[in-house]
Amino acid sequence: MKGSGRDKSDLELYAKLASVGPYGVAVGHALITMVEPHPGHERDYHRWYEDDHYIAGAMAMPWMYAGRRWVATRDLQLLRYPEKSAVAQPVTAGCYLSTYWVTEGRYEEHMKWTVGINKRLNRDGRVHQGRTHVFTAFQDHEATVYRDGSAGPRDFHALDHPYRGLVLEVVDAESPEQRAELLEWLRGTHLPERLAGTGAGSSAAMVTVFRPTPLPGDRMSYVKQVEGVDTRLTLLWFLEADPREAWEERFGGLDGQVAASGLGRVELVAPFIPTVPGTDQYVNELR
Repeated sequence: MKGSGRDKSDLELYAKLASVGPYGVAVGHALITMVEPHPGHERDYHRWYEDDHYIAGAMAMPWMYAGRRWVATRDLQLLRYPEKSAVAQPVTAGCYLSTYWVTEGRYEEHMKWTVGINKRLNRDGRVHQGRTHVFTAFQDHEATVYRDGSAGPRDFHALDHPYRGLVLEVVDAESPEQRAELLEWLRGTHLPERLAGTGAGSSAAMVTVFRPTPLPGDRMSYVKQVEGVDTRLTLLWFLEADPREAWEERFGGLDGQVAASGLGRVELVAPFIPTVPGTDQYVNELR
């Protein structure tokens, strides 16, 4: 293609790469990134991320097949707990959350591409610097627990289905061995009971559980290395109702229940609602 900087052999690589390797629909991996725009840069960050980075730095890349952005307005930030969080300092930090699914078995291929494209974007001046990464990690999928069994959307639909809210929960175990026990307790006991709904009933249709993976050594310098790779679990609760509805009844006390199990401690419970693509809705409600 004239002027494209590519020749025919370059284009043939696309056909070759597509003809081999896994290409199922399962949620194999995720990118979960919670970011705090610097004060005064909220709108500029939001417009950069939505108009450029969400597409060029994420959705246009191979094997990243679904994505969604979420926002925590100030009233949602004030619902977070525990106050002393190992994830967010202060606990209200991190106005925006982006979640992406990556095809199972394609993590290494995707990481090669994402490091390359982000270096290029940075070199071309297409990276917004007025932000802080509060919690950013690629993660491996460990489990999905559904409220309604085989009915309703599956986890691979979750970022496309119009869920009205999401709760990010981060749990730490004391050791890798204890994390395995924690995962089994979450998957077999705790999450099914919470999803079944007591009191006000459950608004959550499913919970996906992930474990973080270390970022590559050649990552961008503004993204810090992942903590808790051997001991942490990340949970995403997908909600059919606004998280502010019956918040205490539905999502209060998660830290106490985990602590009572003796298997770990909750380091963050943070509610979000979806952004409205193409708009600046909620930008003026972050502070």
